[in-house]
Amino acid sequence: MSAPAPGRPRTPRARGFRRLAGIDRSGRAPVETRRGQPLRPFTLPNLIGYLRLASLPVFLVLAFESDDGRSTTAALIYLWIALGDYLDGFLARATGQYSRMGALLDPVVDRLTVLAGAVVCWHFELLPRWALLVLAAREITMLVLGRLALRRGIDIEINWVGRVGVFLIFAGIFWSLAIDWWVTVALFLAGVVVAIAATWFYVRAGLRQLRALQPR
Repeated sequence: MSAPAPGRPRTPRARGFRRLAGIDRSGRAPVETRRGQPLRPFTLPNLIGYLRLASLPVFLVLAFESDDGRSTTAALIYLWIALGDYLDGFLARATGQYSRMGALLDPVVDRLTVLAGAVVCWHFELLPRWALLVLAAREITMLVLGRLALRRGIDIEINWVGRVGVFLIFAGIFWSLAIDWWVTVALFLAGVVVAIAATWFYVRAGLRQLRALQPR
């Protein structure tokens, strides 16, 4: 009997765990999340998304009420909003409650979370302002491109480059809200670079889908 291929799950149980944890994202997105499917707004994962969205103004108020932008409560709320990105995905995979609303809501909340953190860091100069401007331009560009893609019937799935970039940006902003340390700046700058690279992959994937949709 041949040995399992190196680096791959050895059992269906291992594969199931990797999928549940969000490590294995092979295959196409669930059909419930695709264009033309019912929104299904009232699901447990979407509830997490709504709570994340409602927490953003609370974070902003607490952060701006602080003297230097470093409020423990505000930082913890930001951490919850950022970690909620993983939690709603985990719940969707665990319960099978995928929805079109979740597919549309999640990236919007992620970008608003990044922008909210960037606004606070800009105001209190917790991170380099030039890098925050680059990040804000990137996030606004992604929102506009996402809207244009939806109008043309194109669904762009999040890739691993984008996930790594978002993780590094969230980490850099959160730690900048908590402590003053050069490592937090390095994390954030690395996240910006990776996010810009991810944008190129998204644009390329979108153009590929657009060409495929055009009649020949």
